Amino acid sequence: SCDSCCSNSSGNRQVSHSFHLAHRNRKRKESLHPPLKTMETEEGTITLISKEGERFQVDASVAKMSKLVESTIDEEEEDDDDSQREIQLPNVKGIVLAKVIEFCEHFQEENMTEISTPLKSSKIEDLVQPWYADYVKVEQVLLFELVTAANFMDIKPLLDLTCLAVSVFIKGKSPEELRRIFNLSNEFTPEEEAQVREENKWAEQPSNRSNDVASNTAANNTKAAPSSS
Repeated sequence: SCDSCCSNSSGNRQVSHSFHLAHRNRKRKESLHPPLKTMETEEGTITLISKEGERFQVDASVAKMSKLVESTIDEEEEDDDDSQREIQLPNVKGIVLAKVIEFCEHFQEENMTEISTPLKSSKIEDLVQPWYADYVKVEQVLLFELVTAANFMDIKPLLDLTCLAVSVFIKGKSPEELRRIFNLSNEFTPEEEAQVREENKWAEQPSNRSNDVASNTAANNTKAAPSSS
């Protein structure tokens, strides 16, 4: 009927008017209160600069997995309100820094299983996820450099993983093999060799000694390899 049509038409106009009012109010609220996600992304990016001057721009949340980077940024935060900052890493080569960033980016997507002691297995594949087990399947030199970089940048999960890989790698090696691995001269007396064996028992009986592994690796790299510019 006509009355019914008029009633429906009037109702439709009222609904349409209410919808536009609600939409206008919502837009006004959004302009006054930006979405939380927008605020969270304002942390910006950080540029990490390698030993050779190679520049890597990464999200701040990734870069701040390094306690060294985080503390440096926090110290400068009051004086620098720019969303893009630069951090010099003179002890880390570009190829190593790229691998470090690869680890940190993946860690944001898949947290690595915590490596606890005593170890349940001597196989890395049994202790962490497949991606992390594959990550440390690199050449010996790069593995040692990753230990040193993780220690310098203070990235605990990466330090734990790389030290685990080193301990698995050298486990059961003879003093002669260890000298060859670390490029050390054969100048030890029998007493000194016994002392070296005693000091490296951690490789046979794993414990939470990541910092010791990192320190020993860094010291051996310094002694063994001539500095390169």
